[in-house]
Amino acid sequence: MKLVIQIPCYNEEATLPQTLADLPRALPGVDLLEVLVVDDGSTDRTAQVAENLGVPHIVRLRRNLGLAQAFLAGLEAALAMGADVVVNTDADNQYRGADVERLVAPILRGEADVVVGDRGVGTVAHFSPLKRRLQRLGSWVVQKAAGVEIPDATSGFRALSREAALRTLVLSQYSYTLETLIQAGARQMAVAHVPVGINPQTRPSRLIRSLPRYVAHSSLTILRTYALYRPLRFFLALGAVLIGLGVLVGLRFIYFFAVTGGAAGHVQSLILAAILLIVGLQVCLIGVVADLIGFNRKILEEMLYRVRRMELDGEGDKRS
Repeated sequence: MKLVIQIPCYNEEATLPQTLADLPRALPGVDLLEVLVVDDGSTDRTAQVAENLGVPHIVRLRRNLGLAQAFLAGLEAALAMGADVVVNTDADNQYRGADVERLVAPILRGEADVVVGDRGVGTVAHFSPLKRRLQRLGSWVVQKAAGVEIPDATSGFRALSREAALRTLVLSQYSYTLETLIQAGARQMAVAHVPVGINPQTRPSRLIRSLPRYVAHSSLTILRTYALYRPLRFFLALGAVLIGLGVLVGLRFIYFFAVTGGAAGHVQSLILAAILLIVGLQVCLIGVVADLIGFNRKILEEMLYRVRRMELDGEGDKRS
């Protein structure tokens, strides 16, 4: 059993040494544990620091591609290294290295494909009250969208089995946390969560530079990913809302028509009702078409999974 701990980094020369020092060197049930650093186009000495500290595997991206793409690059590299389990942690030493054992335990026992570290976002001291409420609300929305119970959906401290990593795709340019959970739920993976501790904050978050911007990005990611993996539900729900509004406006017109005995002054309501009903039906039809397209996407994803697995198995045979 081989475990690879990947650390996406961007200008983390100051915090990376402590992060690496806190990581475990061996774990029960793990035969080989290796560390992988992904340098996301850092402009400081991050890669050199990692090299000086003896990190055996360093992926250097030529330019800053963002956290989501750095995470994906790390997964690809970890799989190429023959990882059976991949753990992702942050380079700012937010998460406690000692909790890696707790994180991978459900996968080693065969109980989960993906395990997310739960920081207890409702009680994190350095989160503002507004941020705590938004984190809880966002996690609740992701739980409903993904169909899995995850109290801390934005946690980057997570473990993936080899099969889960092979099937993980990241299309977002912003963050991977929400998208991959909705994706895992749509693919009916076994997703679990375990409580983890956090260290004192070393620097302000670079991902959440402002709450309005973060909420906007996260909301768009959730909507886009849900529409991608649950198109029929998404468009039928939207179409039902429009049709419902059209029916209400139409009933309003009928009411005034019956009371006043004429349609004078209320024709606009009839026109609006007709528009809402037509658009609502069209949105429902779009959902049916999108669902049919979704079957093609599933076929393509399955083909991509098989190609990746064959490539990696071939590389493994060459190494042996």
